[in-house]
Amino acid sequence: MQGFLPRIGAMTETGAAFFDGISNLAGWRRAAAALFAGAIGALAMAPVYALPLLPVSLSVLVLMIDGAVERPHPRRSAFWIGWLWGVGYFLIGVYWMSFSFFVQADQFAALAPLAIFGMPAGLGLFTGAAALSATLCWRPGWPRIFAFAGVFAVFEYLRGHILTGLPWNLVGQSLAGSAVGTQTAAWWGAYGLSLIVIFLCAAPAAGMGAKGERKHGLSGFFVLAAGTALIFGVGAIRLLDVGDEASPSAYVRIVQPNIEQRDKINPDKWGDNFYRALDLSKDRAPADAPLFIIWPENAAPLLNEADAALDVLRRDLPQESVLVSGAVRRERSPSRTDLYFNSVMVLDLRGRETSPAKFYDKHHLVPFGEYMPFYDLIQSIGLSQLTPYGDAGFTPGDGPRTLTVQGSSFAPLICYEAIFPQALYPRGERPEWLLTVTNDAWFGDTSGPRQHLDQARLRSIETGLPMARSANTGVSALIDGKGRILERLKLYSAGKIEAPLPRALPSTLYERAGDWLFCMMTLAFLAAARFGFQPGAREPD
Repeated sequence: MQGFLPRIGAMTETGAAFFDGISNLAGWRRAAAALFAGAIGALAMAPVYALPLLPVSLSVLVLMIDGAVERPHPRRSAFWIGWLWGVGYFLIGVYWMSFSFFVQADQFAALAPLAIFGMPAGLGLFTGAAALSATLCWRPGWPRIFAFAGVFAVFEYLRGHILTGLPWNLVGQSLAGSAVGTQTAAWWGAYGLSLIVIFLCAAPAAGMGAKGERKHGLSGFFVLAAGTALIFGVGAIRLLDVGDEASPSAYVRIVQPNIEQRDKINPDKWGDNFYRALDLSKDRAPADAPLFIIWPENAAPLLNEADAALDVLRRDLPQESVLVSGAVRRERSPSRTDLYFNSVMVLDLRGRETSPAKFYDKHHLVPFGEYMPFYDLIQSIGLSQLTPYGDAGFTPGDGPRTLTVQGSSFAPLICYEAIFPQALYPRGERPEWLLTVTNDAWFGDTSGPRQHLDQARLRSIETGLPMARSANTGVSALIDGKGRILERLKLYSAGKIEAPLPRALPSTLYERAGDWLFCMMTLAFLAAARFGFQPGAREPD
């Protein structure tokens, strides 16, 4: 023991000198370190889930902000460090967006660099602004960790709302590789989970760097270890339940046809695509509950106008079943240009309906992918062909809906809509389950479809509602109200999931309170930063 303690002390001093060096980096070394730290932080997301890299990434960012506040222009320096960190983080995190430009490479491949570099540069503005804002209440030791976590989480929230929002790869999503790590999202949602994870991952920097205080030593590592154990321990306890053995209220048949994107957008292939999905849907329906057959996004374009296709569905699908299909819906107008909607259409075969009985129109559209902001300007520079239908693209629907068919109520979500906490269904109209249809074939065999699934898992945990998710090329899944993936189909495999629908759980705290708890937590963190809260600190004798 006498030899062990001095060695620990020497190692601590060596580590302190190393982290001081990070704070004092300058020039290209500082820029490269910020980019690299952001990039390795993104590896904590699907499909790598290298979680130990996230504390390294965020602690390094804290130490580099330490160095910035000592410079002649601290706020400017902090902004550039935060921006470069964000560029690295999003370069690795959203690179997959560029794959969509190669589906029609002859037209759009030249625009791929815009997605590869332009998107990270734009999203990095949020992390840059967060770093700058954190310096306004940057104080030695633990207060700066509270400031960093609170401000960074606020800017993640802003990223999820400004300019229609893109809450992709929130830091808390790093835990969504398993249900156990994300159970607390039922209390404070994805943004609250991110706040906690940011704090824990930045904690090791509490006693390091130019603004750290040596008296805190390794306390940050203990906070990280204890906090992580608590999150996973609470999650494990919450998952220790006995399954509901009651008869199911409904069955789902989730179809994954696995159609390449070039074939999916080719009108000459629409018939083949239709029959591929139909062949996976024909088996007999269970007798004791309704069967919902779910086809992915835009599986049957203009289905309500295709009389021959409707006749085939009525003939070949099981009687008493319900087909819920992604489709494009058109509203014809003799006086102006037709309007197109990215929709979910419902065909109730109990009474051998002659046309879709209900529909939902996607209300949260993807800018530049489904509609064209500033269309007149975009048209003038020759980019109007980016939109899939009509002139300016799809028309947004009126908002979330809850649909009830054969006594079972569900809230439909189309692709992009499943990445947003809240606004999944109208207030006061809680459904029994969530239904998501998507088409991730645009993005190939990349991290994008896998990260998309993780966000769907969070929506189920936040609401306590099971989800049936049909994805054209994967990943299709059946998820229960605690985020457990009961069944899934792998990416780029054709098949179907047929299973009883899990029952809805009681309403969660997050479902009732929304982001108010997150707001109060953030204010508490900022107050701790302002008033100098120091975990474990003692008053001098």
